[in-house]
Amino acid sequence: MSLELRQVAKRYVTAGETVSAVNGVSLEILPGEFVALYGPSGSGKTTLLAMAAAMIRPDEGTVHFERREVSSLSTRESARYRREQTGVVFQSFHLTGGASALENAAMKLLALGMTLDQATAAAKPWLERVGLAARLQHRPAEMSMGERQRVAIARALANDPRLLLADEPTGNLDSRRSREILELLAKLAAERAIPVLLATHDPQAAIVADRVYTMRDGKLSEGLDLELAIPTSP
Repeated sequence: MSLELRQVAKRYVTAGETVSAVNGVSLEILPGEFVALYGPSGSGKTTLLAMAAAMIRPDEGTVHFERREVSSLSTRESARYRREQTGVVFQSFHLTGGASALENAAMKLLALGMTLDQATAAAKPWLERVGLAARLQHRPAEMSMGERQRVAIARALANDPRLLLADEPTGNLDSRRSREILELLAKLAAERAIPVLLATHDPQAAIVADRVYTMRDGKLSEGLDLELAIPTSP
């Protein structure tokens, strides 16, 4: 159940100039491993996660999950892969304004064919695990940025994913909540033997991760560049 990126590259053309967002990156994350990826804005972290989620195709190289090449899936197959096998947390929460925290966390399960009662029953424990037991019926407008972030994390975990991809999941959380979320993700990786890939600026991630990498100019190197470990806001 490993995730493997093999010499992936992605280029974009901006104002007539070709920019290499990801440049020949290879990375394998084994079942149960929690890997943290550091890098400045524009280094290619988000693009790398998007390729792992089959949201975009690499221009070169391949992405494999459970020995299946997901980088060549059709649009419909890619959506099914994300819906059924992965949990994805990106920087934009994509919460529905008119729905409660519980309903938002259950959205993915509704897409899998569950009834509303089934979906909310399955999503509720995840909201409780991220500290939102008292906020189940609150709508996004009634919640802080950090609380919205935790709803998005609960939604990503609600389908019991076999692969978790998270882009700055603690970016809007205080240091205590950040540590709790990171420890939860590490625990899930170990208990459920799933690969977890986290892109972050949170220095606490380096403490709980099994491996740490730094990304600069689309290239990956092992270890943490301490200049990139920016403390989270209180």
